[in-house]
Parts: sequence; structure tokens; C-alpha cells
Amino acid sequence: MMDPKQSCPDVLSKVPNNVIDEILMRLPFRDAVCTSILSKEWRKHWCRLPQLTLDSDLWKPKKDIQYLTGDKRATKDLTSNFTMTIHNIITCHSGPVTKFTLCIQYWESYPPIDNLLYFLSRNRIQHLVLRLPRQFKLPPSFFTCLNLRHLFLQNCLLLPPPDFKGFDRLISLELHEVTISSKLLESLISNCLLLEQLVLKISDTLSDIIEINAPMLRSCDFTGDMETICFKCVPRLAKLSLRYYRKDWKEFDVANFLTSNFFESCSDLEYLHLDYGVIAKGQEIPKKLPFDLMCVKHLCMCIYLDRDEILCPLSLIRSFPFLQYLEIQMEHNFKKNMPALECLELEAFPYVIFKHLREVKLIEANVSIREMQLIKLLLAMSPALVRMVISPHRFLGKSAIVKTLAKLAEFECASPKAEIFLKQV
Repeated sequence: MMDPKQSCPDVLSKVPNNVIDEILMRLPFRDAVCTSILSKEWRKHWCRLPQLTLDSDLWKPKKDIQYLTGDKRATKDLTSNFTMTIHNIITCHSGPVTKFTLCIQYWESYPPIDNLLYFLSRNRIQHLVLRLPRQFKLPPSFFTCLNLRHLFLQNCLLLPPPDFKGFDRLISLELHEVTISSKLLESLISNCLLLEQLVLKISDTLSDIIEINAPMLRSCDFTGDMETICFKCVPRLAKLSLRYYRKDWKEFDVANFLTSNFFESCSDLEYLHLDYGVIAKGQEIPKKLPFDLMCVKHLCMCIYLDRDEILCPLSLIRSFPFLQYLEIQMEHNFKKNMPALECLELEAFPYVIFKHLREVKLIEANVSIREMQLIKLLLAMSPALVRMVISPHRFLGKSAIVKTLAKLAEFECASPKAEIFLKQV
């Protein structure tokens, strides 16, 4: 009789290596390493994975929060376990590491990662994600990762050596709360000739204006002081998000922003998200930009409905003659009995027509007098409008919504195809 053990095929040994790699890369790192006990063949599988992800859950139980506190003993154990894990990766791993992710941004302190970055630089790292706690000064070995194509840094201090020329293969760059000089940031971006995606979230006020020279750039998301950024050469930029942030909360000079040549080099811009988040009092807002941007089709804004704030989106809409989609996030000061604005009456907009506007979305609307003025204006001047979606404020009662519907039915609409929807988000 045949031995039952001999009759059972070794299923695990017949799985192709590329399939095994795909399976292990989808598992948490701890579980991927544990597969080494399955068989002799599987003992070294995790050691050749080209993509590794390490996060806080690797070193602490899910219900154990002491590692995120100031407990000195717990912090010491955590650092020791982290160091051991990194040592095992460095000594056991064979082959290239194309993608590495380290997420420990909620730790009280950061463990040593100099050896890790040196190991990655020697193993042709292409995609690197570092989410670190507080500010960590990146070691010189980081600046030798010349195969990088995708880079994400959070809470890092960049002080490159004098001979650093940049990452000339970089396609995407994302910097969150990174300490870097204006000159270095400008140089870093300019030397990334293949850069297509750029995300900058910087709360510190930079000392100098950053000129963005990126001929291949397609998407840019900037959060910070918008007066410190200038798009010098971005002929392929199609998507731009700007969110104003300033620690001292000084008034943002909207008028200067609109009359400057900020958008002049954005000849291919299709999507614009603008959120300057402050009320600009006493500024003379221009009726339109110094030039028209024919390419912009999608505009998202966050506004207050005082006189100055409402003039800003109207100025932009006038400057984008081929605008098709408009989304406005309403911000409220909840003052009662606010009077109507003369600048929102139809008489104030002679010969202005939004010929290509097809869809409008108003978010967090409290159907105030001024908001109703804006809705009336857009309906009367948009002959191609197909759809207007009004998302009422979450505190708005049903009776107010019913009254709003009745008022909307009275407004003149330039488009016979336009439909109006009240939809709760």
C-alpha cells in the first residue's frame, strides 16, 4: 500500500514564486514573516519581497496604547523591538527593495533609521514613504537614493550635502510638515525634470518665494502661504489645488493674488481648487483676471458670503469662459438678518453670461438671502446649465428646505434643461 504522505502532493511547493510574492505583499509584514514556518521552501520567501510595509501595529498589540504615551519602559521596549526588526531585514533580505513604507508618525520618539536608509539606498529603492514623529534629520545616505521615482516624507528635516544634485528620476514628490529652505525646495523641484505630481503641505512660513519650474508637472496640491509660491514654468499643469494656511493668520491679499501673473504660465490648467479660508476685508476685488484662461473647466472654491468674498469667485468665473463645473463650499458666520448685496443683483452684471457652465454644486448652504441671490444669479446667466445640486447645511430644518424649494421655483432660469436638486450630504 502507498504511503498516504507520499500520495499527497506538496501544494505549497508548486505555487509559482511570483504568485507567492503577490500574496505576501498583501499581508501585514508580521504575517508575511510567519509564513516561514510553513515549509523549508517558504522559509526564505519573505526575504526576497521587493515591497515592505512597516507600521506601528507591527510592534504593539492593537489594544495596547502605552507605546503611544510617555511610558519610558514601553518606549525602550518599542525601540529595542524596532531595532531588532530592522536588523533582521538588513541581514536576511536578498534582492532589490523597490518600495518601502515606514509609518510611525504617532510615536513619542523616533528610533534610529540611519542603517535602514543606507540599506535601502544600496538596494535600488524606487518608492519610499516615511511618516515619522516630530522632525527627523535625514542622514546623508538618504540623498544617495538616486533611483527614487516616488517619494513621500512627513516630519523630516532636509539638509543635503553640498554635492547633492537632486533626484532626477522622481515622478511624484509629497512633503508634509517638512523643514526645508525655500532655496533648497525650489532647487529640488527644478532638478526633478520628470516630476508629474507635487504635494506640498507646509505650515511654516517660508522666507522667500518658491518658483515652481517643472515642465512635466501635471498635478499640484499646495497647502501653505499662497503668497510664497509662484508658478514660473508649468506648461502641462492640469490640476491645481491651493489651500491658504498661515500661522499668524494675517489677512490674505486676495486682490493682489488675482491681479498678479500667478496663473499666467498655467496654459493647460483644467481643474482648480481654491481655498484661502480667511475673510478679505476692505480690498478692491478686480472684476476679472488680467487675462482669460480658456482651459479651466472645473472650479472648486470655499467662500464666505460677505461682499468681498463673493466677488472673488465671480471674478474667477468671468476669467474662465469655458468653465463647465462649479463647486462652492459655503462658510458661514451665522449672522442673522444679513442684508442683500447689491453686487449680486443682475443689474451689476451687464453682458455677462456663463455660456458653458453645465453643473453647479453648493455645499453646506443655509439658504440665506445672499445665497439665494447667488443661486438666482447663476440660474439667470447659465444658458447651458443642466444640473444644480444644493446641499443644505446639516442644521437646516425640513421647514426651511420646503420654503427654499418654493423660492427656487420662482427664479428665472436661462436654461430650459436645468434641474435643481436639494440633496443632503
